[in-house]
Amino acid sequence: MNEIIFFGENKYPKLIKNEPNKITKPIQFKFENENENENENEKQIKQISSSNDSTIFLLKNGKAIRYSNQNPSKIQIENIQKVTVGDQNEAILTIEGNVFAKGEYINPENPKEFINISSLIEDTNDRVIKDIVSGRDSIYLLTSNQNAYGIGSNNWGQLGVDSKTLEKTEKPILIMKNVSKIFSGISSLHVFLLNSNQELFGSGNNVHGQIGLGESIRRKQIKIQKPTKIQNIPKGKIIDIQSGYSHSIMLIENENQNPKRKLYSCGFWKDNGFGKDMRKFTEIKSSLFENDDYILDFSVGSSHNLILTSKSKLIGFGDNYNGELGIEYSKFIKNPIQIKLPKLRFNEDISNYHISCGFQKSFLYYSPPSFSNLEEDLIKLFRRKEFCDISFKTKNGEIIKAHKLILKYRLNQNQNQNQIEKLQEIISNKSIKESNQIFEMIYSNRIINPILYSEIKEIINSNEKIEETMKRIYLNENEKDFIIERKEKEYKFPKLILIMRSELYRGMFLSVTEDKSNKVTDYSELSNKSFQIFEYWIYSNQIKEEIQITQEIINETKKGIDYFQLNQTNPNLFDLLINKFNNQN
Repeated sequence: MNEIIFFGENKYPKLIKNEPNKITKPIQFKFENENENENENEKQIKQISSSNDSTIFLLKNGKAIRYSNQNPSKIQIENIQKVTVGDQNEAILTIEGNVFAKGEYINPENPKEFINISSLIEDTNDRVIKDIVSGRDSIYLLTSNQNAYGIGSNNWGQLGVDSKTLEKTEKPILIMKNVSKIFSGISSLHVFLLNSNQELFGSGNNVHGQIGLGESIRRKQIKIQKPTKIQNIPKGKIIDIQSGYSHSIMLIENENQNPKRKLYSCGFWKDNGFGKDMRKFTEIKSSLFENDDYILDFSVGSSHNLILTSKSKLIGFGDNYNGELGIEYSKFIKNPIQIKLPKLRFNEDISNYHISCGFQKSFLYYSPPSFSNLEEDLIKLFRRKEFCDISFKTKNGEIIKAHKLILKYRLNQNQNQNQIEKLQEIISNKSIKESNQIFEMIYSNRIINPILYSEIKEIINSNEKIEETMKRIYLNENEKDFIIERKEKEYKFPKLILIMRSELYRGMFLSVTEDKSNKVTDYSELSNKSFQIFEYWIYSNQIKEEIQITQEIINETKKGIDYFQLNQTNPNLFDLLINKFNNQN
């Protein structure tokens, strides 16, 4: 079940052989030597990132294929979670939280070799990375402690430091603390930082007003040398911001407006959808954005933009010199236009299509959500230090934290307290890196380091799968201390499982425990049967076979998904319910 549509520049790199250098009509893309009989699951696309001289395809199996000026090759890094490509760099984020990167500004002595840049962060407790973003010649790292770092060029102040004192750096430097998201773009010399209070900051190149600071910031302040708060952001939740070389586009969701999702743009007149320079974020208005339509995805290249809506509209504007908007008749599109979509293999499931704009090229690809990996979720939970409640000391006196509840169930049940003491004894002789590897092996079924594993295998339940551990935690009534109160009955969940399985739950959990109530009442519209589906799904990624699915349950589940926002699994759950309903009837 793989589909990739391609259009635009087909030269650097040559993505499709025997095709012209400019592909102005969308065509099907296939990997070289692709065999129709190959396992479809092995080549399902998770993400595409592309710049002026390289394109990386990330597969759902955690492997990646790289196209450059040479023939396509597999990247020799395992367990890849995300890839980003800038005009002067490439970066790889692994499930374990390591970042490998290369480029002229990253490793000038050997720019074609990947190096572990996360290991270069001075604060050893801040080396677990949860997100990466590439700019034109800089890379940004977001740590599990919500700190933003930058590495590479700082010639426009895009690393949040005066460029006169720091022109570039070959190791990550701290830009800002308390950051929830970082945004930039493949050709961008500017960066956006969103904090946990939904306050937005920008730094870097602002020649055309692409940071959105307003009319008061004029030519004398074209370099924004430190993160500066952006005022007058439209009301709503910032979903995403993507940047070109000289413009930026923001997606905001607001339940009280129609349509619920709107795009706002600022920057250079040719790229921003207005036809005139905009120095603050302004709504992109067009009759193409209907009230009952919904923006599913959007992407920004160096100077072109594409938007995909729930009504299967592909909308674009900006440069089209190489056919990157998928049309032949114009080199430049000032205002949003609808682009004719080719016939898609899975057109009935448009919500599972995604857009990726590279440097003068574009991709539309099908990527159905995969089941959330419990091992990945557990490892991510281990890195969320704000929820940890037990500490261990390494041989250098560094503190490493963990979750007592997880250790209680992952360590040998017979002599639990002794096993925790034995674990402390082992950790006390290890470095912080080795200690992290030990805990990641405890939190998963993986043998990350065979030598270290030999030391801990006697104290952990090595034969028990993670799914079984989660089920035992879930079924233990003593661990169910998070209450969701409804009219018919109360539902209880183990807090850690909810934190682990739901991104939304982190904020919701904190908000309800501040007043020590531990109760939420957002779910009164869901029936008991719908709640059973969510309950079972949260800890197992399954639906109980005996549950009969009705249209009312499907409608409720769709509503419930908005409440739960389950980690990567929501559309999967919804699709399975529909399939089961169709099979029943």
